[in-house]
Amino acid sequence: MTSIPQDADVLVVGAGPAGSAAGHYLAQLGHRVIVLEKSTFPRDKICGDGLTPIAVRELIRMGVPMDPADGWMRNKGLRVVGGGHEIHLPWPESTSFPNYGMAKARTSFDEVLARHAQATGAELREGTTVTAPILNERSGRIIGVRARGRNEDGTRGEEYELRAPIVIEAGGVAARIATAMGIEKDERRPMGVAVRTYFRSPRHDDEWMESQLELWDGPRERSNLLPGYGWIFPLGDGTVNVGLGSVSSTAKATKLDYRELFRTWMKNAPESWEFTPENQLGPVRSAALPMAFNRQPLYTKGLMLVGDAGGMVSPFNGEGIGVGLMAGRVAADVASQALVRASAYGYEKALRAYPEAMRAEFGGYYSLGRIFVKLIENPAVMRLCTRYGLPRPTLMKFVHKLLSDGYERRGGETMDRLIVALSKMVPAA
Repeated sequence: MTSIPQDADVLVVGAGPAGSAAGHYLAQLGHRVIVLEKSTFPRDKICGDGLTPIAVRELIRMGVPMDPADGWMRNKGLRVVGGGHEIHLPWPESTSFPNYGMAKARTSFDEVLARHAQATGAELREGTTVTAPILNERSGRIIGVRARGRNEDGTRGEEYELRAPIVIEAGGVAARIATAMGIEKDERRPMGVAVRTYFRSPRHDDEWMESQLELWDGPRERSNLLPGYGWIFPLGDGTVNVGLGSVSSTAKATKLDYRELFRTWMKNAPESWEFTPENQLGPVRSAALPMAFNRQPLYTKGLMLVGDAGGMVSPFNGEGIGVGLMAGRVAADVASQALVRASAYGYEKALRAYPEAMRAEFGGYYSLGRIFVKLIENPAVMRLCTRYGLPRPTLMKFVHKLLSDGYERRGGETMDRLIVALSKMVPAA
């Protein structure tokens, strides 16, 4: 749809899960795609390293090998601890999702996906920083990006231009290309904060991911409840990912000292995990979690937003990998449909199907999540839910389906149909 010389059919900015998924599918569909990653692999990302069944489903679709010998740890479900109770919630049996989750450290997970995209035909350029979008002077549409690589000695290389009719922004929470085009995050949408580190632990091969809904600053019977929730995700390689999360119904900064909260929690964590200073591997690091489509529109003027760039972290559980992988797949399909259209009208109409598809799948669900966040950020409400909700198996099965996004969109049992009905009763995010 353009006479300008092109370096690719699509440029993807960022080789996280969403960007790599987009690159993989575009290459599989026969398109020239260049994936630009500012870091070089392996590189880290602040995350819980846990993959819910929706993420596993997407990895299976991509054909990503998940051999335990290569550091993939399969888990049965979630162990929830809180209110004096401990319950086990297996991943639901479903026609749409596998009944297991996975865990893999992000230092290797992201590289596996990027190399998979590369092996299936995408061009991957590591150590390449995208500095600015290139816009058509008359229409304001993005027609490429300015980028800068690195010289062999590690110094910054010269800036150069890449041209393509479609650009996919997968640059994470900063979303610099989207921001440069005036697409700002919505401060009224939920924002999470996560801090995490790694420990050596004798329970590294535990088959359950653990969620601690109450964090105490001392023995439970004579101590104070700390804000936030904790997770413990065994990685099966001698280590576990341990983190603390907090969520706010808006993006306003909080005054919480998350690292100090983490240190206090670790002093009172169950002894069986052996979370001692001697067993800690690396520093405690933190990251923002953009939630509930907090940056919109997801498509405008040739630019599509996927993953954290589009605020696709779930407000229910703080997980964004599954939706990011799915967004990359949907964006690639939409871009492929647009690239073969014979008219400018048809081309643009095809691209606008992307935000419609994402909104149809997650809009109502994320709206429910925004209501959920407003409720649980009140400590009194959270304490009541934990104390009186956890002992009720049927209620917790429903909550587990809701919070893990593990419900059937079509058909399914009564609980699935109820969640679908609830998501349709609220305005889509």
